Amino acid sequence: MVQEETPDLVLVAGDGRAGPGGRGMTLSAADIASISGGTVVGDPSIHVSGVAIPATAGPADLVFVDDGRLLAQALVSRASIVIAGRFAENSPFHGALVLCDQPRLAFARAARQLTAPVPASPGIADTAVLDPSVQCGRDVVIGDRAVLDNGVVLGDRVHVGPGSHIGAGVRIGDDSVLRSNVVVYPGARIGSRVVVHAGTVLGSDGFGYVRDNSTGRYETFPQVGRLVIEDDVELGALCTVDRGAIGDTVIGRGSKLDNQVHVAHNVKIGRDVVIAAQTGVAGSSVIEDGAIVAGQVGIADHVVIGAGAILGAQCGVPTGKVIRGPGIVFWGTPARPIRQVLKEMAALARLAKK
Repeated sequence: MVQEETPDLVLVAGDGRAGPGGRGMTLSAADIASISGGTVVGDPSIHVSGVAIPATAGPADLVFVDDGRLLAQALVSRASIVIAGRFAENSPFHGALVLCDQPRLAFARAARQLTAPVPASPGIADTAVLDPSVQCGRDVVIGDRAVLDNGVVLGDRVHVGPGSHIGAGVRIGDDSVLRSNVVVYPGARIGSRVVVHAGTVLGSDGFGYVRDNSTGRYETFPQVGRLVIEDDVELGALCTVDRGAIGDTVIGRGSKLDNQVHVAHNVKIGRDVVIAAQTGVAGSSVIEDGAIVAGQVGIADHVVIGAGAILGAQCGVPTGKVIRGPGIVFWGTPARPIRQVLKEMAALARLAKK
């Protein structure tokens, strides 16, 4: 792990800012220890108001290190608080160390508080268009030129970004956020605390056609199922998730999809699944709980990816294949355990030299 890879968050170097639109809040070392279940070495009253990587940190910043090889860089930084693993217990530092078992997780939790944007004021923009039947919960925010069709139900504190279109009968749970230009087709169900980034399309018709053998022409197979997105899901920008053909397409609680991921009709994604960018999942496939799918993976139809399995980048899973093995990395096309792939590559390399 290279420390420079850490900021998936907004990083603010040295000037005490809390991030774009930040609230200007601070956290003490004691606060961070409480968040992380860690212990403080040094002054627990030291405060920070921003986050950074060690190379750019200033006196108002928090940094973290979860690899002992990178500890020295963090300790000589200007940061006031360093979150580190237990390996740093006896390390001298001019500020406060917060020692915990999961430094990256602790940093993420603290950074979310330090960089949290000021929430938008509740209200409906003058240019938004809402059908009279729309039901809005408390403290809802609806942005400019958003359109909400008949029968839409929004929970409390839902945020619908500018230019978004919410189709008829859609239900969205409390504290969910739809960024700009999100489209949700009719009938979709979106849970609570769901985040959908800009340009994503949810619940569109699946790729379903039937060929008339007598004419060679394709006719549409009705796409009348629903899309169900459970609580705490996050979808990146420009994702497309189709509704079910007859049953439902389901994305399970806590799953995270990167940008430009496509999920076809009737796919079932379990809980706490992560899928990286430009991956495509074809119809009626199942990805079970806790699986990890890297970038540009192709998953054909009627595939089963077992709980906890890991698909490496650009691997391909052919139609109907079942992949199982918690914690096992699969790679290549057709996807198979990475150790097998590496052995095959080594054998080919030896043959090429003969």
